Amino acid sequence: MYAVEVRDHIMIAHSFPSPLFGPAQGVHGATFTVDAAFFADDIDAHGLVVDIGLAITALAEVLEPLRYKQLDDVAEFKGIFTTTEFLSGHIFRALADKVRAGDLNDAGRVKRLRITLHESHLARGWFEAAI
Repeated sequence: MYAVEVRDHIMIAHSFPSPLFGPAQGVHGATFTVDAAFFADDIDAHGLVVDIGLAITALAEVLEPLRYKQLDDVAEFKGIFTTTEFLSGHIFRALADKVRAGDLNDAGRVKRLRITLHESHLARGWFEAAI
């Protein structure tokens, strides 16, 4: 299987109002490095899985509504713990919609997508599935 991976980042604030989260119960900031990997069984006649420029643009468009946001104030996230795992799934669904809509001009080659959020050099989480 072939893959192309692109990277961006977002800065957000949020809280986790449950004793389970200890000091993270209060409002705190996070800067996530976000990787999006696009997987295909084969490459096209030009040797591509996807055009890297289109992939970078698509990821940036998906991340834009999250940039510099206090996620506790975002209506669609009301009552949701916006953990690394949750956010990776949220970003996956939005980017998968773009792939399905043909925004990456991949002619249906992309079969799988993985979104990885790096919290730091010590921890990361991801969501990966078929498209």
